[in-house]
Amino acid sequence: MSKADNMLAILWLLKSRRRMTAKQLSDELEIHIRTVYRCIDALCISGVPIVAEVGRDGGYTIPDSLKLEPLFFDEEEQKALLQAAAFARESGYPSEEALNRAIAKMKRYTNPQQLESMERREAHIEVIQPLAASALTAILAELEAGIDGGVSLDIAYTSGYDSDATKRRIDPYGLVHWRGKWYVVGYCHLREELRSFRADRIDGIANTPERFERPAAFSARQYLLGSLLSEPGEGDDSDDSLISVLIQGSPQAIQELCGHWLLGHALVERKASEARFRVDELPLYTQIAYYLLSFGGKLRVVEPEELRSHMVDIIDDLQSFYRS
Repeated sequence: MSKADNMLAILWLLKSRRRMTAKQLSDELEIHIRTVYRCIDALCISGVPIVAEVGRDGGYTIPDSLKLEPLFFDEEEQKALLQAAAFARESGYPSEEALNRAIAKMKRYTNPQQLESMERREAHIEVIQPLAASALTAILAELEAGIDGGVSLDIAYTSGYDSDATKRRIDPYGLVHWRGKWYVVGYCHLREELRSFRADRIDGIANTPERFERPAAFSARQYLLGSLLSEPGEGDDSDDSLISVLIQGSPQAIQELCGHWLLGHALVERKASEARFRVDELPLYTQIAYYLLSFGGKLRVVEPEELRSHMVDIIDDLQSFYRS
């Protein structure tokens, strides 16, 4: 038997009997006693609380408080796990090797009929997106290790297309996968505040001797969304600072517009061919205006007039750029 099979067999023997010596385990499984010792050590390292008692009546035991229940998955659960693994792999998931080992174990300890069904249904859902570069996967693994160990990290970070890399020291609190990109959220020592950093813009990363405590109940996801989306009335007792935007267009275009992450949260009123939003001025002119241009003639900005003028200016600038 393989080492994994021996470990599993020892585990079940110790669960089913009160106490067994290494010699008894060796005789029962017909393996060398040194193999028993190695398997016991491996089980302890993996977290199984095996108690070793010395003396005449000694041996190995498992506390009664430990419940060992077999991990059985039905066909739908197996399919869901396999397909979830496919999504994780395509995203540049930093623990892909461990994920592949877990999937291999699930396939190994199943009957031939289940295995055939799993392999047939594994390809029912496929993911199409650019594969993550190996360098990004390595950076994600280092970020995750820093988060897990509470270790401050030194990174070289490029914030934009034309800027040079700057050295930052960060306390990484969490990783977020957002719209095909990985972000690390944490405390930036340079800016002395919480910041988010795109993992693909990190050119170098190194551990430091410093340690940090992650704030209790901190959500990297909520911070990232909060930094991208401004909720109505946030930081103010009223929404007077928000700009009303009325857009008309084809029902299909309005449907897509209302479901977009930039505008879905700001929807105030909607009809089949019309939608009204209330948004902050900054994202309206720096992000939303460019997004609206991607619809071509399928959408029309009714108000405000300033937004229409701004979009015309964007088009004029682009024309001048490409004609030059």
